[in-house]
Order: sequence, then structure tokens, then C-alpha cells
Amino acid sequence: MERASAPEEFEMAIADAIAAPEAFGSSFEAAPALAELELGVGLEGDPAIAFRRTLGMFATGVTVLTTLKGESVHGMTANAFMSVSLQPPLVLVSIDRRARMSELLHEGTRIGVNVLEAGQATLSDHFAGRAVEGTSEPLFELVHDTPLVEGALAHLVARVVRSYWGGDHSLFLGQVEFARYGEGEPLLFHGGRYERLVRDHPHVFSSLPRELLDPILALGREREYADGETIMRIGEPGTELLLVVEGAVRVERPGRSLTLGAGELVGEIEVLDPGGGRIADIHAVGDVRCLAISRGQLVAALRSDPRAAIALIEVLAARFRETGS
Repeated sequence: MERASAPEEFEMAIADAIAAPEAFGSSFEAAPALAELELGVGLEGDPAIAFRRTLGMFATGVTVLTTLKGESVHGMTANAFMSVSLQPPLVLVSIDRRARMSELLHEGTRIGVNVLEAGQATLSDHFAGRAVEGTSEPLFELVHDTPLVEGALAHLVARVVRSYWGGDHSLFLGQVEFARYGEGEPLLFHGGRYERLVRDHPHVFSSLPRELLDPILALGREREYADGETIMRIGEPGTELLLVVEGAVRVERPGRSLTLGAGELVGEIEVLDPGGGRIADIHAVGDVRCLAISRGQLVAALRSDPRAAIALIEVLAARFRETGS
């Protein structure tokens, strides 16, 4: 007799647990007894609203769930998504029972999980029923007979193997059949609004399009540093922007540090406000070659090409939204 596969073992275990729950130390009742939600000190009003706001303090990624019904693509925005198991590969999604998606999913159907990239908030709004007039329709590709949103940061295709009661939501357990990811930053959701990651190493000039950044970098003067040599010190005037051409540098701030390699820009924030001084100590890791661009050269380059100045303002405005909105 052949040994059951891992997915079959999992399904058999679930079936055994449902048939004889006492053997697994759990009641597996259809629904727990209702109990009044206690609110913490200072919280008043509708407990359901307080509960929702409390959960909103947990920052999550944003996904779009997609499935195919006949020739029609159905999608919805969801952040109630989690990984369950690596072997077998299992994920779980929680869907409002009133949602159309909840009616479409059952054991055996496939669902796409599209993890959105930081710039895809409009796409999230579209599938949440808040589409902005004039925005283009999303594009899809078909993988395992499942529509996947083009341009997402990561994709999963899962076959629903179990569904469970979850109060006013249904829980769908899916066995993953396809996985893919790319480069980029995730779109985050926290406190009822979209958020973005803010890295320890801020990107300002490096966020400019290459056709606007390259003429600025072409103004740089080459410098070389030996292993361990100090490139910048905290408090020094930030009058230059450096591009690491070869080697790596160690950026050290109070309480944290990171290593940056070739192609990274150093001193992007300080060069815009040289009076504030350097915010990190930077040392060469091995032999390092850099290009140094002075603040005067940057100002002249921005004056000569208004497109670069406007693009820089847009980058700074985006950073303000990330950190201060």
C-alpha cells in the first residue's frame, strides 16, 4: 500500500480531528459562546468600532485576491492574509461572508493572491470598490487557470482545500501551487490608511529617473579610499553627495548600521541641508572608489534642468507623506 502524500495526510488529520475532537484536546465547536467585549480604560462607544480600530494598529501588507468564474475575473482587496505551513505550502485568507468572493470560493477552486507594491494604492482602491474615474483597468495574466494582477510585488496561486466558520467572515485554507516574487517595496496598511516603508538609508536623488540623475553624476570628481578610512563623520558639513563606484562603505548611526555597495548614493539628505551636518559616520570597507558631487554642482544642475528640480520636489513630497502624514 502506498504511503499517503503530505497533502493527503493533512486532510486526513483534519478529518480525524473533526470526527474525534476530544483526541486532539480541542472542542472544534461550530461557534464559541458570545461574550461581551471589554474595552480598555479611556475607550468608549461601540465595541465593534473599538475592536476594528484596535486591529488597525497591526500593520499589514495589502493583497488583491482574484479568481475566475466562467470568463469573468473577480477580485477584491484584502489584508487578512497569512502563511500557515511550509510543508505542505499552505496559506489562509479571511473574507467577509457578504462579499461576492466568499460565494465564489469552495473546496477545489483556485484563488490568486497578489501582494501589492508600494505604488499600487490606486489598484487597491479599485478592487475595494473605490475606483477613481479615469484610471486604467488592471491587466491580468493567467497562471494555473487563475488571473494574476500584472505588476504586483509577489504572486501566489492556491487551491482551496478547506473552509471554516469565522463569525461574520469565512476562512479559506489554500494549498499553494505557484509562487513568484520580484523586487520592490510592499504597500502597507495601518490605522485605516496606506503606509510605505521608510528605510534606514534614505533615498532622495537616487529616486530620480536615470535620464535626470546621470547628468548630475557626470559632474562628479573621482576619489579613492583605503580599507577602514573615514569618508564622513557625524556633525561635519554635508556639502557633498557621494556615489559608490567600486567597493562598499559602512554607514554607522547611533544604535544601527548598514553596508552599502556599488551604485549607492551617500549623503543625500545632508547635501540638501549642509548646515545640519552629517548624520552618520561612514568608513570604507576594503578599497573604495567614489564620485563626489558638490552642493554647488547639484544646485547648478537643478537650475539648468527644471525637470530634475521638479522630480526632486516630488520625491521630497513623497518622503514627507511617508513620515509626517
